[in-house]
Amino acid sequence: MAMEAHTLFALSTGRGPAGVAVVRVSGPQVQAALLAVFGRVPAPRTAAYGAFLAEDGSVIDHGLALFFPGPRSFTGEDVAEFHGHGGRAVVAALLARLGGLPGLAPAEAGAFTRRAFENGKLDLTAVEGLADLVHAETELQRRQALRLADGAFGRLALAWRADLLTARSLIEADLDFSDEEDVPGSVLDQGFSLARSVRAAMERVLDDRGRGERIRDGFQVVVLGPPNAGKSSLVNHLAGRDVAIVTETPGTTRDLLEVHLDLGGLPVTLVDTAGLRESEDRIEQEGVRRARHRAGQADLVVWMDPDGRPPPGDLEPGCPVIRVRSQADRVGRAIESDPNRLDVSVVTGAGVDVLLGAIADTLGEGFGEPALIAHERQRHCIAEAVAALKRADDDGAPLEVRADEIRVALTALGRLVGQVDVEEVLGAIFQAFCIGK
Repeated sequence: MAMEAHTLFALSTGRGPAGVAVVRVSGPQVQAALLAVFGRVPAPRTAAYGAFLAEDGSVIDHGLALFFPGPRSFTGEDVAEFHGHGGRAVVAALLARLGGLPGLAPAEAGAFTRRAFENGKLDLTAVEGLADLVHAETELQRRQALRLADGAFGRLALAWRADLLTARSLIEADLDFSDEEDVPGSVLDQGFSLARSVRAAMERVLDDRGRGERIRDGFQVVVLGPPNAGKSSLVNHLAGRDVAIVTETPGTTRDLLEVHLDLGGLPVTLVDTAGLRESEDRIEQEGVRRARHRAGQADLVVWMDPDGRPPPGDLEPGCPVIRVRSQADRVGRAIESDPNRLDVSVVTGAGVDVLLGAIADTLGEGFGEPALIAHERQRHCIAEAVAALKRADDDGAPLEVRADEIRVALTALGRLVGQVDVEEVLGAIFQAFCIGK
């Protein structure tokens, strides 16, 4: 446990003006800060009403104070909260008062959560989930982040780690204590069988098509089509504001324009692009190149054409494509119906909801439940552990090497949750086999 000498304080709510502001304090000087500012230490976990006092005894504000004794607090230390009015002058005066007390210092970004981690209140996956929860913009992001922040992934990883510690202790027992009567002859097979079971469970978690990262970072939907197909009009309509310039002149859009949407809980970045055509204009040529390149990175392409034509054969987005006949309100030549195409009019709104539903359904396929892995770091740690366990399952390798590969897997899981202790292996060996020597 890493303890800091100073006590931290910071505004924990958004900058005002607001109805209420919460200032949090954590560390060994919390009770002294309560006595200085509030005049007393409230009963644990009970809100008390009173005055917040300046150094000269004048009143800064009236509000609530709460005291959470460690270790039963968010950070694991003594914690206090001051709930006052959210005016800028009130908050500034309260922060200045706390900053003038001995042993107190302003907290840096993430400092309270870091202390919670250092004091064993959160593992690293929960810390990442908490950060994701703060930044969640859609319902699916919120659900996924909350699952991480509640420690679901960390508990699973620790269970894997416990099984691997048992597996390694069985293998180490065969290596070091095979002549002892207390060591059964089948422990080696038991150890590798347990390691294989853990590896299979990890592989199932890895085999998620990266949906956790997709939910966290958002989906890329690129709108493509010829010039004047109504791409910018659609983007403006969905955004509810003029994101792109719309004119009758072909080739108005030259660069990529983005708008962020929440489609049924799915975070979506909708990208407007230059119309695909041959052009002598070098700027427009670059816009077309960027449009094609972005389509190659997309999760979904919406192809718009007022005549209902399919995308060109040389367009290879590598992702699902939704075909749209745009400007469906315009009277023109008869267009043959196509069950694989949607008819949409931004002017009348016809077909827009159907299009949004098709986008959400296409992107949301298989994404209904929150994922466990939401960060590349997490995926890397598990993939590293799986690779090590595969090497450990090589019957042709020396037993010492195979046992060491399980240690590598343990280290990877330790990095995943922020707990690495090689002494755990020895403890598991002696506890399991009553060696006693």
